[in-house]
This record gives sequence, structure tokens and C-alpha cells, in this order.
Amino acid sequence: MPLLEVKNLKKYYATQKAVDDISFSIEPGTIFGLLGPNGAGKTTLLRMITGIFFPDEGEILFEGKKFDPAADALRIGYMPEERGLYKKMKIGEQAMYLAQLKGLSRPMAYKKIKHWFTKFEMQTWWNKKIEDLSKGMGQKLQFVITVLHEPKLIILDEPFSGLDPVNSNLIKEEIYQLARSGCTIIFSTHRMEQVEEICDQIILVNKGEKILDGTVNQVKQQYKENKFFIGLAKTPPSVNSQTFDVVSHEENNGLMVKIREGYSTNDVLEFFIRQQLPVREFHEILPSLNDIFIRLVEGSAAVTRQFQTVVS
Repeated sequence: MPLLEVKNLKKYYATQKAVDDISFSIEPGTIFGLLGPNGAGKTTLLRMITGIFFPDEGEILFEGKKFDPAADALRIGYMPEERGLYKKMKIGEQAMYLAQLKGLSRPMAYKKIKHWFTKFEMQTWWNKKIEDLSKGMGQKLQFVITVLHEPKLIILDEPFSGLDPVNSNLIKEEIYQLARSGCTIIFSTHRMEQVEEICDQIILVNKGEKILDGTVNQVKQQYKENKFFIGLAKTPPSVNSQTFDVVSHEENNGLMVKIREGYSTNDVLEFFIRQQLPVREFHEILPSLNDIFIRLVEGSAAVTRQFQTVVS
């Protein structure tokens, strides 16, 4: 049974459709990527899932039941992009206060905070104020506050913003560990390389609409362009074949080729064998999520511009 189901969700601001008929489901233990350019509707969608906003239409199911913000909020951890920390408050006191708001007793809150502060090497931070922290240090604190009550659903909006590579890797490993322990994680970002590395399943939203949904591998397979890399044992002569087009010449006697319609990988390999050019390496080149993202979002913008031109 999915931990979270979103069905035909809609949210309007005056005449603008912030979220327009979006549906998806997330299985327990999944790292789920919510992608889209700025203004796509990601934050509005997350605020409905957390109960901050109410949808105008549609429904949200949490563990098979209609989502009840009052009852279910304590089982959700939400790290918003706009960090909500009290700048003048000491870090230890703030962590204790927020942990108790999430339902932990004071002794249990202290135990959990001590565990996470030790794990993230934050033991000396207890009496510091938020305003004295760097952006990266604030990110680490916000992450700890988000997860220390062990929520079933963790929502992270741009969690790596401001982090150096070492701390980015630290947070990333914790995300993996939380998913392995059964937590479901929604990871919202516009940085495709992070999504490609971390997420199991993704959706792409643009202008309030869902335009892509699936596992990372499914999405890449759907938008592949029949391109392959061929590594040869020696520099090839001029290559002309009816089975493929040479896209580019790569380093170390490599070629990137695009197989023409009606032909197969065997036809390509047969060509090089007949040319007595030993093949050292041969693999398919799948598009990156960044390439797919740009293609779909720019394509959507082009359709909109074309429509506006026709109307005017």
C-alpha cells in the first residue's frame, strides 16, 4: 500500500493555477524527487501535503486514509526552503522546543538531540545562537530538527543549499539510511545531478501541471535517442555507413553514433568487424535528467509562446 497518494490535486490563486490536476503515489521507503523550475508549483504542492494549505479540489491519502493535518502532522517532517529558525534563540533550546512540539517528551527530546548532534559533530553548538551560524551550519541544524522525531514521511525542500561537499555527502548518506529504515522521502530540487544520484522515482511539474512521472531508469529509457559510444582499438578512418550516423569523435579512438531507424546494434558491430576495427567498448548513451528536464520545460514554453502568438 502506498504511504502517500495524491489524487487530482488542484490549487488556485485568483486566476492562476498553482497546481492543476496532479496525481501520484509513493511507496514506503522510496526517495521521491519532485522536480520543476521556479514557479512550477512545487512549494504549493508540498504545503498541501503537509496540511499548511488546503486543496481546492482533489484529495490526499496518508497510509490509505484521508489525510488529516491535525492527526497526521506529527508523522511528517518538513524542511522548507525558507528556513524557519529563531535567530536570537540558542540552538540547544530551540532544538528542544521544536522536538517537544513534535510530540517528544523532554527526556526523549534531549536523548534524540544528543544522538544527532554527536553524529553531525554539533556538540559544541548548544549555546550558540542561530544568527552566529553559517548557512551550511543552519542547514545541518534544520535537517536534524526535521528528522529527530522519526517521521514516516520526510519532505526536504532544497536540502543541500549552502552545504559544502563534505556536509552534502553527510546529509546524502543520512537520506539513504533513513530510506533503508523505512522512511519515505520527498526531495524537492531543481538540481538534476542530485536527483539522478539519489532518487528512485521522480515527477516533473511545470506551470502547475505534471509532465513526467516514473522511475529514473524508466524516464531515461523513455527519452533515449538511440545513441551509443564505441571505443576502438585504433583510430578509425573516415566512417561512412548506412546503419548509423557519427555524432562526434571522442577521446582515445572513440565515436558517438546514432543508429538509424530500422537498424540494430548488431548491424553497427558488424560494420566495424568487417572494417577490421576491433571494438574495445560499446555501450548505450542515455540522456541525463538535466537534458530531459531542459527539453521538456523549453518545449512546454515554446508551445505556450506559439499559442500566445496565434491568439494575439
